[in-house]
Amino acid sequence: MKSNHVKKSLIVSLWDGLFASAMVGLTTDYITPYALFLKATSRQIGFLSAAPNLVSSLFQLSSADLVERLKSRKKIIILFVFFHFLMLAPVILIPYLFKTQPVIYLIIFITLFTGFNSFAAPAWSSLMSEYIPYKMRGKYFGWRNKILGMVTITFTFIAGFILYYFRNNILKGFQIVFVLAMLARFISWYFLTKMYEPPLRISKESYFSLLDFIKRLKESNFARFVIFVSSLVFSVNIAAPFFSVFMLRDLKFNYLTYTILVSSVTITSIFTIDRWGRTADRIGNLRVLRFSSLFIASLPFWWIINQNPVYLLFIQIVSGFAWAGFNLCATNFIYDAVTPAKRTRCIAYFNVFSGTALCLGALSGGYLVNILPALFGYKILSLFLVASILRFSVVFFFSGKIKEVRPAEKINSRDLFYSVIGLKPILGVTQDSRQAVRKEE
Repeated sequence: MKSNHVKKSLIVSLWDGLFASAMVGLTTDYITPYALFLKATSRQIGFLSAAPNLVSSLFQLSSADLVERLKSRKKIIILFVFFHFLMLAPVILIPYLFKTQPVIYLIIFITLFTGFNSFAAPAWSSLMSEYIPYKMRGKYFGWRNKILGMVTITFTFIAGFILYYFRNNILKGFQIVFVLAMLARFISWYFLTKMYEPPLRISKESYFSLLDFIKRLKESNFARFVIFVSSLVFSVNIAAPFFSVFMLRDLKFNYLTYTILVSSVTITSIFTIDRWGRTADRIGNLRVLRFSSLFIASLPFWWIINQNPVYLLFIQIVSGFAWAGFNLCATNFIYDAVTPAKRTRCIAYFNVFSGTALCLGALSGGYLVNILPALFGYKILSLFLVASILRFSVVFFFSGKIKEVRPAEKINSRDLFYSVIGLKPILGVTQDSRQAVRKEE
């Protein structure tokens, strides 16, 4: 791959990411509030999270096949990101076009919106992984995600302030937010058209069906990784769709307080993700996944103890710290574990499993939240307790069954924690190895 093409592609990819992140900031944390404005029930909120991810999973079953048929990842990216952009138009117009059952139509259009984007995701990930040498992926994607996170958080606040300003005409506020998101995605799509695509190497030996993948679940290290992440995603999304509901409907937080709380996760990610990346390049992605997943497992439990906004802000900071490391290293583990020829297909199958798990988790949460007994006056708190127990069960049962796929230095959990939060640099050796070095001297 020619270096000048790579440099140009990385530049336009960054611009794509900046505007795509603006769209994410304007939409991700405001779809559920929009649904609540349209009078969605708790069960409909569960479907709003579940349906898009189930359809996204089904879409991705054919993503790799279409890439191989067209012999181009870029064509897939450009086509489906354009469809993704278009789907925001009917979302904006729902209150005018569908006077009855508007939430049903919101679920339909958000499902298509998510599905089109996810169809392009494996091709984009495969293409980006070829630009960056594996030894630099943690550092590069940590830096990139930090920049994009700043954009996301900026536009999350912009959306929150718009909704707070138009609190007496909240529909107008949502329309302004989603129109801005639509414009940002269109500009993002334009930059995607400028990316360079290296020749796609396809061989019959690299093909394997989803059934072949499933048959290897017991013996494949990558397959065990997929099961671990998917199981955690299931347990996470039993509760995840309902944090917004709890804040806005039950705790009666205004949009400004809500925005501050949801934004604090991204802000924390910004300040820790590059540290996670540099750390993972040295100690391995799997070590970070195991460490961060323990924090993730505990998060719903802390919401049960106290619901003061200041206290919840601290919990959200912990959430941002943990998810920054987990999301970055889950992606990079796939890049390390899979050869380029199989990468698009493996990413697609990974997303099929995780997307299906997300769907089942959200549906289960939507069902359980109506039948669980109230805890401290709220049924949602009972749901949070169930979710936390399931998360810990997954982490302890599955994470130890996966092996690291690259050379990695050892570090204990205390030094890992201090290094990521900036209190102590990684020295690249454990206490035992430092003592060994002294003996040799």
